[in-house]
Amino acid sequence: MDGDVTGRIKCTLANWTGLAYKIPRSYLDKCKDRQDLKQSGVYFLFGKNEDDNDEVYIGQAGIRKNGEGVLFRVAEHLKDETYFSDAVMLTTQNNSFGPTEISYLENRFTNMVIATDRFHVRNGNNPNPGNVTEEKESELDDFVEYSKMVLGVLGYKVFVPLVKADPAVTVEDQEELMLYLSRKGKKSNKTIEVKCMRTNEGSVVLKNSMYRRK
Repeated sequence: MDGDVTGRIKCTLANWTGLAYKIPRSYLDKCKDRQDLKQSGVYFLFGKNEDDNDEVYIGQAGIRKNGEGVLFRVAEHLKDETYFSDAVMLTTQNNSFGPTEISYLENRFTNMVIATDRFHVRNGNNPNPGNVTEEKESELDDFVEYSKMVLGVLGYKVFVPLVKADPAVTVEDQEELMLYLSRKGKKSNKTIEVKCMRTNEGSVVLKNSMYRRK
C-alpha cells in the first residue's frame, strides 16, 4: 500500500470473502479514510513485553453510531497500550459480520492462540463465543482457516505450536535429522563447515558452524 515492506499491507485470497490489513502502529492514522476498516471485524495487537517475549491482544469491534468500526477500536488502544507495534485487522469484503460472527471469531482465535502457547495472550477474560447455528459455525470456521493462512503469510506464527524437545528421541534419531556441509573456499582456501538440524521450524544452523558471508 505504501511501496514499503515495513508499511501497510492489504491481503486477500481467492475464494475468500475476508479482508486483512497489517498496519504498523505509526501508520494507523493514515487508514482513517478506508471505508472497509469502518466495518465490523476482529483484530490482533502484536508486540513484546518487558522480557522481549511475544504478546498479542485479540479483540472485536462492531459498527458504532458514529459510523466507525474496527480501525476506530484499534486506535482507542493507543491511549493505554504501549506494548504493541503492529495491528492485524480482519473484516469482510461485503460487510457481512454482525455481533454474533465477531463474538464467535474472537473466542475461537483467542482459544487457538492460548492452545499453541507461542504468544502470551493479554486478554484478561475468555471472550463469549455467542450463539451461532451449526451452519454459521461451519462458515465461520472456514473464515478461521483462511485467516490462519493469512497471518502466517504476514509473518505471525501465532497459530503454530512451538517445537518442544521430545524426551523419547534417541541419539540415533537426532543423527537422522542432522544435515552436514563441508567445502573448501576457492579464494580463502579455508574449509567451511556447517551443521544443521531439521525441525518443524525449518533448518536450524547449529552453534560453532563456520561459513563465509558473500
